[in-house]
Amino acid sequence: MTADDIAPLDRLLAERACERLIVDFTHRLDLGEPGSVADLFTPDGVWEWPYDGRRVEGRDALRTYFAGRPADRLSRRQMTNVLVTVTSASTATAVSYLATYRVDGFDGTMIPPRLPANVGHYEDDFRRIGGVWLLAHRRTHLPFGSSTTRVGPDASG
Repeated sequence: MTADDIAPLDRLLAERACERLIVDFTHRLDLGEPGSVADLFTPDGVWEWPYDGRRVEGRDALRTYFAGRPADRLSRRQMTNVLVTVTSASTATAVSYLATYRVDGFDGTMIPPRLPANVGHYEDDFRRIGGVWLLAHRRTHLPFGSSTTRVGPDASG
């Protein structure tokens, strides 16, 4: 079945499922259990950053990567301009814009606002496996970025 053969309701449901994955990804990183982000990927899923050649491949490696975030990291991501394109009954792609606000050293108190650490976009490939849409490949493009700032008493500077 080609993309042209997909019924409008099936296309809409696939688009919504993929959009939900994009949002669920950010919620798990920012407000949930970061290691569980790996469950949103296919078993052979990949997350890569073409700019610096980083690549994490496979659900186990992704779980280790995400679970390794510093315990005192505070992050909030804003996702916008999500455009999902269904390419077949079991595949889709998406482009979405991101702005990430992130600091290390968070102690639970409010911190002054700051510029985002990263602004860019994701390019995603999705696969439907056993009736469930999953991320197969995520590429992170960051034309604007900086290292994570440390706040609190251990901050340098």
